[in-house]
This record gives sequence, structure tokens and C-alpha cells, in this order.
Amino acid sequence: MGEDGPARAPTSEAVPGRASRTVLVVAPTADGRAELAQLLAGRRALRIIAAAPGCALAAQIESIRPDVLVVDLGPTPGRTELDALFRQTLPTGIVALADDARGALGAPSGAGRALLPRRATADQLGAAVEAVLAGLVVTHANALHAVRPPRRRPSAPDEPVALDALTAREIDVLGMMAEGLGNKSIAARLGISAHTVKFHVAAILAKLGASTRTEAVTRGLRRGLIMI
Repeated sequence: MGEDGPARAPTSEAVPGRASRTVLVVAPTADGRAELAQLLAGRRALRIIAAAPGCALAAQIESIRPDVLVVDLGPTPGRTELDALFRQTLPTGIVALADDARGALGAPSGAGRALLPRRATADQLGAAVEAVLAGLVVTHANALHAVRPPRRRPSAPDEPVALDALTAREIDVLGMMAEGLGNKSIAARLGISAHTVKFHVAAILAKLGASTRTEAVTRGLRRGLIMI
């Protein structure tokens, strides 16, 4: 991988009496590695290591044996040594960050894995690492359609076909509805007004042909729009 020079990335100390898990962060640039490490630095149960510049990634994985590999695939994933690496079965879990989920579909097999947008927050990244450590497969709602296209199937009699697809923001709101959040909590998380959230909820109900929030969440799950 091309490197722009080493950067000192922050590391997290293990909690006394609690086994730490090692996370190896990889990015096309030194600044990118440092940023990923900083996002995870507050989680004291994790030992964060930034990949060394100029060294083969496969060799570093073999030497460090991380529990999770956090990889920024860059703006155009798929044309680096990561592409070859991702075609292997790895003993470590992987959290991949990509602008275009379709460019990351050569997702690694093996342990738990996650796919997030490159602008993922510290909370999202930390949650993905924890999920991968638990052996889960995690996909951000906005990337779900690229990873698993909705399957066409006849609608049930009580489930009319929606005329319009949900927007990315409506999918975000639907996902938070699935978490049990109310309009004010959703508004606070998204940084929008409660009135705007109310508008989105109404649009979601109409598009999914649902009369209640619970019914909308159920139909969203059935159609693969959200995951819990």
C-alpha cells in the first residue's frame, strides 16, 4: 500500500483484570490510521495498533494476530493489497469502511464482519467492533441495499406494495423507530426538528401501507429495509 509516512496513533489501555482485545487499524494514509485509532481510543477494553507503513499487511496480521481488523478501504476500494487479502478466509474479524458499499462486496469470509460508511461515528465504529468480536455480521442501513438487494416476492393480502421507495433518511428514521425511539429522540440524534421527524414518520407509514409505527417496523424488517 502507498504510504505518506508514519503517524503516531493513540492506543487504549486494557481494563485491569479484563482481557483486552487487539484491533489493527488500516487506512491508505497515516492521518487516516490516526483518525480511526482516535475514534476507538476511548474504549479501554481495546488495544489499538496502527498498521506500520511499508510493511506487508498480511505479514502484520500474522505477527500481531489482531482480534479485529478495522480497514478504511478509501474512496475507490478494490485495487490494493486489501482486495487480495479480502478474498482469503481470515481468522480475524473485519470492520470495513467504504464510500461505495458495492465496491466492498468482496467482503472477507471467516469471522464476524461489518460494513460501515467511511464517515461512521465513534459510536457506530465502536458498536461494529463489539458486534464483530461477538461473531456477528453488521451492515449500516444506508449500505444494506447494496449488500443484500431486496428480493421480489408476492405481497401478502394485508401488505400492499409501496409505490415509492423509502429515502435514505426515511430508512434511518425507520431504523431508529425499530430501536423504540420517539420523535424527539430521533430528532436529537439526527439534528433535525421533531416536526421534520413527524413528517418522515408519516411518509414511512404511507409508503409501507402501515397504520402504526410497530407495523411499519415489522414491514420494514420483512422487506429487508432495516436489520435489528
